[in-house]
Amino acid sequence: MNDTPVIGVLALQGDVREHLIALASADALARPVRRPEELAEVDGLVLPGGESTTMSKLAALFGLLDPLRERIAAGMPVYGTCAGMILLADKILDPRSGQETLGGIDMIVRRNAFGRQNESFEAAVEVAGIDGGPVEGVFIRAPWVESVGAGAKVIAEHGGHIVAVRQNNALATSFHPELTGDHRLHAYFTEMVRAAG
Repeated sequence: MNDTPVIGVLALQGDVREHLIALASADALARPVRRPEELAEVDGLVLPGGESTTMSKLAALFGLLDPLRERIAAGMPVYGTCAGMILLADKILDPRSGQETLGGIDMIVRRNAFGRQNESFEAAVEVAGIDGGPVEGVFIRAPWVESVGAGAKVIAEHGGHIVAVRQNNALATSFHPELTGDHRLHAYFTEMVRAAG
């Protein structure tokens, strides 16, 4: 792999465009991923926000569930924001019927933990490993992490709740950094992809 990693954004639902812009600003070659053959061409993948149940059903419909699980299990770098965090959890508290996860992070996640859409908020979040002060996090019907297993490392908390976790090549945040114009987390993930390459 050259110095410009190819990073996909799962483009089934959610704020795909914003992630593509943030990744491009972090010197990655960013492209949407909707099909297994597109997934096969990327060095890393972002799972955007959206509705986690819908996303898991669409992934199944598009034949992506098993290829995604296989690539993540094989160590492909992956970054999930909001609904993407839920998809990366090994376990969800009170999952919706038919909701599946991809796994990858030894954590238990609570859906919509910070409240409904009208209780969305922005907050400054100190993230371990991110220089230059706190990251502005946009929390929209955001989950939080109830607990993590031995392999997962908590890298940020807000209001006493875990909101960012990393395990090996998998990264997850409860909040949406792609909506703020601060692309440091995308740059951090791009470096993870480079290191894995």
